[in-house]
Amino acid sequence: MQSFYNETYLERYGTQLSSSLETILWSLTVSLYPLGGFFGSLLVGPLVNSIGRKGTLLVNNILSIIPAILMGTSVLSRSFEVIIFSRLVIGICAGLSSNVVPMYLGEMSPKNLRGAIGVMPQLLITIGILMAQIFGIRMILGNAEGWPILLALTGIPAVLQLMSLPFFPESPRYTLLQKRKEDKAKKALQRLRGWDDVDAEIKEMYQEEQSEKVEGQLSVRNLCTFRPLRWQLICIIVMNMGQQLSGINAVYYYADTIYAQAGVPDGIVQYVTVATGSVNVLMTLAAIFFVDSWGRRLLMLMGFGTCCTACVVLTIALVYQTTVHWMPYLSIACVIIYVIGHAIGPSPIPYVITTEIFRQASRPAAFMVAGSVHWLSNFTVGLIFEFLRKGLGSYCFILFAAICLATFLFIFFAVPETKGKTFLEISQIMAKKNGLDEITDSKEFQDLNLPIKDTTLEQPDHVNTSL
Repeated sequence: MQSFYNETYLERYGTQLSSSLETILWSLTVSLYPLGGFFGSLLVGPLVNSIGRKGTLLVNNILSIIPAILMGTSVLSRSFEVIIFSRLVIGICAGLSSNVVPMYLGEMSPKNLRGAIGVMPQLLITIGILMAQIFGIRMILGNAEGWPILLALTGIPAVLQLMSLPFFPESPRYTLLQKRKEDKAKKALQRLRGWDDVDAEIKEMYQEEQSEKVEGQLSVRNLCTFRPLRWQLICIIVMNMGQQLSGINAVYYYADTIYAQAGVPDGIVQYVTVATGSVNVLMTLAAIFFVDSWGRRLLMLMGFGTCCTACVVLTIALVYQTTVHWMPYLSIACVIIYVIGHAIGPSPIPYVITTEIFRQASRPAAFMVAGSVHWLSNFTVGLIFEFLRKGLGSYCFILFAAICLATFLFIFFAVPETKGKTFLEISQIMAKKNGLDEITDSKEFQDLNLPIKDTTLEQPDHVNTSL
């Protein structure tokens, strides 16, 4: 791609790109993606409140298909500018989808499967990364002729979603509480659950609405100043900062260098990278089965604790890799262990918790804040890591270890367990942390006069809920 930039510039102006301009253009190509993710996160609230969760995802496909076409035809058009522009647009697409998909799935899921379903987007992301690593092997598409095709492939999942998503229901919570269409919400729930008696869930949604009437439909500004949601806001900010500033992108960036220093031949490094991506997929898959039995909090603690330890040992291994012959192999082990730790907790769980600790009126604004913190932190790591590596050398991973430790301590003392609880029950837990007394069985709920049977929210015994 950098060769294409140089060749195109030479054809236009009759001179080679200067080293500084080449660096600027390539830096823009890389960094505009997370910056676009930040802008996309800012669009979450307005879009999901106006056209719904499903509607937002449908519109968002355009922001994937158009850049894919532009990047795929960039060589034919002899324009590297369209690649840079497309990276910004596809970043906006990623910023929207990475926040709206967990919100959409979390609002549709039964409470006993909400964690597992909430981890599914991250599993599919890791599978996407693995597919990109496989297609990016030099003998497949990672070469001078194949890279435009590789970039164009990003539009295929968007086309598939554009064809299939219209057949899925809108979020029942959005349909009932924001569009005020109870019959349509009931039909969506009946279709999702597979049985007709969904009155108990409808009642729980109405109770959630009554308990949050004092909040109203919160904007980001109101959310940041609203005392009853203070700890929820702090939790999502710390968890999303910890997720990105813990160094996952830096570890991936540095992995090839670590493998090469361990004596892995250049032609084999790309296959080792694919193997690391496979580990990431397998451990994220494992998190799906553990999240609703072990709990969100435990997986987060295990993940950040593992990442912290791996960063410390990796630093030691990198410092002594030239004096102790087996240290490079320890470095490889640390990279793999770090990826395992991040995959079971820090990567997937923050999205699940963000969905759970906020209620309907505040959830869009919460995802805007969480997404903005996520993508800005991602952008920051990408921007400063090279300077950290040059300034601190191997000791840069100690900084990431410290961030992992700080996030671990915060989760241990401040983040409650939410597995198996309704949104209303979680709201009560967070109300106590905020120093408030939230009463959910008060007279206002009795006065709802809803023709709804007081049945359990769990599935009937005859329904198979296995994954």
